[in-house]
Amino acid sequence: MPVLWLLFLLPLLPLLAMLCQQRSPGARPCWLISLQHRVACVVLSWAAAWQRRKLEQSTLNVSQSQQQALMGCLKEAQGSCCLPRENTDMTTFRNLPLTKTSHTQQKESEEKLLPPTLPQYHGDASLQATLLGLMTLNKAYPEVLAPGSTACVTPTSPWPYSVPWLGHALGRVSPIGAKDARTLLLEALISPGLRVLEARTAVELLDVFVGLEADGEELAEVIASGSLGKLPRRAAELQEALEQGPRGLALRLWPKLQVVVTLDAGGQAEAVAALRVLWCQGLAFFSPAYAASGGVMALNLWPEQPQGSYLLSPGVPFIELLPIKEGTQEEAASTLLLTDVRREEKYELVLTDSTSLTRCRLGDVVQVIGTYNQCPVVRFTCRLGQTLSVRGEVTDENVFSVALAQAVGQWPGAKLLDHVCVESHILDSYEGSAPHYEVFVELRGLRNLSEENRDKLDHCLQEASPRYKSLRFWGSVGPAKVHLVRPGSFRVLREALAACPSSSCPEMPRVLRLRHLAQLLQKRVIP
Repeated sequence: MPVLWLLFLLPLLPLLAMLCQQRSPGARPCWLISLQHRVACVVLSWAAAWQRRKLEQSTLNVSQSQQQALMGCLKEAQGSCCLPRENTDMTTFRNLPLTKTSHTQQKESEEKLLPPTLPQYHGDASLQATLLGLMTLNKAYPEVLAPGSTACVTPTSPWPYSVPWLGHALGRVSPIGAKDARTLLLEALISPGLRVLEARTAVELLDVFVGLEADGEELAEVIASGSLGKLPRRAAELQEALEQGPRGLALRLWPKLQVVVTLDAGGQAEAVAALRVLWCQGLAFFSPAYAASGGVMALNLWPEQPQGSYLLSPGVPFIELLPIKEGTQEEAASTLLLTDVRREEKYELVLTDSTSLTRCRLGDVVQVIGTYNQCPVVRFTCRLGQTLSVRGEVTDENVFSVALAQAVGQWPGAKLLDHVCVESHILDSYEGSAPHYEVFVELRGLRNLSEENRDKLDHCLQEASPRYKSLRFWGSVGPAKVHLVRPGSFRVLREALAACPSSSCPEMPRVLRLRHLAQLLQKRVIP
């Protein structure tokens, strides 16, 4: 019987949403708003319960589910393939050679970013992540689905599967993907009752708050006398909140705010840390999934765990794991399936491209921290494509981030907002010295860096990496050079990245290999 009701209500909900969209907010009858919201919640609850049952079944029968996922990729594949699909089994397929995506290639075009090798998945995995994420969030933070409780301040939503009419039916302050970022922020600012603040990624939310501080006076004037209605009292509240500084700004603007929702991806940790300490102090963070160049990689079923635990589910895309052999350049001979991995071990994700049946190494490294039924629960640790190497030393993303955090901790009053690294040959900045790292940082609380403070990063790097320390001792590698850039520089960088062919990927690069992007930051260095 519930399924029959669901089939009846599903076409009804978009019609209700369209009917309400034709009316101004003040003209909507209360009974229609209430009916629309009730129907949306019922449909969402039933759909999420259906997806949860599917997840339980697939994670209890992982081998069968992965076989079905592979067969699905074979069936959907387009164009030519090196194997006859009808005769391909799991073993035969896994003997195909591994390739790398453009994100893991060490050498890229100097003219433009290469597009991702893998397509973006917008099917079952994205729908499952969205439905289960919404219900998980509602269970952890009651009333987040109440009308007027949620606003997204970026044009793209953190929810992987976009259902605009569902968002409207739930009474969201800002419809998904409907308007430009400035208008979305204004709509959020005039809604003091928000419980959920959404942005596509943490780095984009960081840009929003930095921009809010820079343009706060102008935004207050618009709110006081702008097209959204004259709200002088709310404009005064905004000005007063901004005058008290960045720390705790979100809760001063929205006293009922409970949680910040962003989509987790590579290169987001620093932005999350800065938001937690400053603008979003006292708020919980939640990501419905982990996304990479291949789309939705893993689901988040545990919002109470702050470190980001994700479930690798056995559906499409077809996932394999390549063991990571630390301390050696030797690569593992073969991949493992989800049931074969071991706890505490690290693996690189390998995904199947259904367009050409290519087994692609993503470069995203995970550590297995537990199990859910028969599937691994993982934590994403680093990206192999984000390594620095000017003399074969291979300083990975994690090692560098830890060293940088230690150095920033020794800079009085400084809070790291963002950073990227460039190998010196990209900028032709040898200047008679040995090859070295060029590091661009954006800070809060510190307007200039002394030479003594700049040198602390190199000391921290030597302590973190014995190989780097040895090369520095022999003079084969020069000291890392730190450059402080003007506020808003990384927002400019992200705008430039968004214009590149691979902009659909939410990852934030920490190592720039394209000269024109590195020069963009070089021009914004504070002398």
